[in-house]
Amino acid sequence: TCSLLRSPKGFPKLKNDTFLRAARGEETEHTPVWCMRQAGRYLPEFRETRASQDFFATCRSPKLCCELTLQPLRRFPLDAAIIFSDILVVPQALGMEVVMVPGKGPTFTEPLKEVEDLLKLRQKVDVTAELGYVFQAITLTRHSLEGKVPLIGFSGAPWTLMSYMIEGGGSTTMAKAKSWLYRHPEASHRLLRLLADVIIDYLVGQVAAGAQALQLFESHAGHLGPELFQDFALPYIRDIAQAVKSKLKEEALPLVPMIIFAKDAHYALRDLANAGYEVVGLDWTIRPQEARAQIGKHVTLQGNLDPCALYAPKEKIGELVKKMLESFGTQRYIANLGHGLYPDMNPEHVGAFVEAVHAHSRHINKH
Repeated sequence: TCSLLRSPKGFPKLKNDTFLRAARGEETEHTPVWCMRQAGRYLPEFRETRASQDFFATCRSPKLCCELTLQPLRRFPLDAAIIFSDILVVPQALGMEVVMVPGKGPTFTEPLKEVEDLLKLRQKVDVTAELGYVFQAITLTRHSLEGKVPLIGFSGAPWTLMSYMIEGGGSTTMAKAKSWLYRHPEASHRLLRLLADVIIDYLVGQVAAGAQALQLFESHAGHLGPELFQDFALPYIRDIAQAVKSKLKEEALPLVPMIIFAKDAHYALRDLANAGYEVVGLDWTIRPQEARAQIGKHVTLQGNLDPCALYAPKEKIGELVKKMLESFGTQRYIANLGHGLYPDMNPEHVGAFVEAVHAHSRHINKH
């Protein structure tokens, strides 16, 4: 239950820290597992909770975010919860209007078209004023979890947010956003810097509110090649890890593990391994052994079952999980999908995935 009456601190004691131990590279009895988009439309109870409410209005309601975050944990023995929110709350904090259009997805009413449009953005963002509702949702959820599993906070990464702000929504080519990188490199860096600064404060605020791990989503990395990634994505990804950690120290907050998930960035695995994150998330296009060889032993890997594998019969899901665990090894590893769950997936198949990870990893560890 998500009642707002508890004090912000004095959180319940954590009962299952398997996910945090794996993130830090400590030994675990079983491989921990969670799913990107585990709080989502594939659950009938999620659709029911969200039915009457506008999407971003839901994001702004701590009680609803708490309820949606807890729903998958009532069904499945997941090893982590991830706060229900959206990466586009950051552009909103900069003063941009985003609406959720049914059948189309998130849409910016006035995307950035010209360099001059950068002047319309808030240059100084008070994250507590603009995004305090996310912090409230995290604190409330952390209490409501009653120490069952750790709570993950997250943000979109600068390039991914920039691409939405210029494209005005989803895009198959990202041609408008990428044209900025080629035509207006200085303005692009100005925008990316502004985003990075807000993201740093936002992530630190999430830890202050009770987040026990953080994930940075560079969902649109695949639209960049190695050079553009090196110039316009990686420096900010690195900087965010470094700045968040030094601010957590300064503010005497817990140094929580950080995860970088750069989708389709297999060309940058070595760089990501050295970017200052405890965990590198992988999509399903990467062979586990190759990822391990490039990333080395000092970083935990997370991923990377093809989400569509969950359409397979349950026995097949079990076989695929076993193979994945054998390829990654059960230690310094967090099982997940290579991308989020899709809305038409059968919840029972999600349960089969979670249970297979626990059963097979326990078996492998014993033998």
